Amino acid sequence: MAFHGTVALITGAGSGMGQLAARRLAEQGAKVAALDLNEEGLRQTQSGHDNVRNFAVDVTNAQAVDAAVKEIETDLGPIDRVFNAAAIMPSARILDQDREEIHRIMEINYGGIVNVTLAVLPGMIERGSGDMVNFASMAGWLPAPDLGAYHASKFAVVAFCEVLYWENRKKGVRFACVCPPVVNTPLLEQATSNPAWLATAPKIEPEVVLDAIEKSLEKGQLFVFPGFGTKFAWRLRRFFPGLIWWRFKNTDKL
Repeated sequence: MAFHGTVALITGAGSGMGQLAARRLAEQGAKVAALDLNEEGLRQTQSGHDNVRNFAVDVTNAQAVDAAVKEIETDLGPIDRVFNAAAIMPSARILDQDREEIHRIMEINYGGIVNVTLAVLPGMIERGSGDMVNFASMAGWLPAPDLGAYHASKFAVVAFCEVLYWENRKKGVRFACVCPPVVNTPLLEQATSNPAWLATAPKIEPEVVLDAIEKSLEKGQLFVFPGFGTKFAWRLRRFFPGLIWWRFKNTDKL
């Protein structure tokens, strides 16, 4: 698929899923605005791609996000596609985790999506076109030990995306709420408590996630469940909510 002339804004573009999305879109001809506070990672993202422009932006700062969006649209053109991929994943049992860290997880993983969405979506709606892709996770449906703060942020993203879609579904914008299982990216390295379930969980490659997003956008599907068995796991959680905790009684000694 070619995106020549498309303007794409990618958050979390300095590593992992955001970096791969930025580089892939650039290779397909898009003009990419890469946002992150990881400036070294942004330089790696930009390397070899003249159509990638870096922005050192804290997505939790609404004023900084608004200013960046204004600059992007002035210099590159109206934003056609957003990939909200910025996230952190420090792990700990809730009572062992620092209060400020818990709040920071929510501010980045959920608040960053809110800030970018509110800055970009009105313009998309006015033009009657655009793709708003927000990264949640299966962690937004399936809670687990040691990642309570992370799960809370992703549950918030799922709810935000669903309501956002239904409020704006007939306005020409395509929405995707991406809910992958464990993905093989550097984000996993932040789970320093190394819960047993996460260490042994099957992992999918980020390319699988990006391919699934494109297919879901074409089909007009809001929720994206990449990887074999992901949607089945989602259904199990809906109909048998206690089943997941039965599993963790054995693997994490709850």
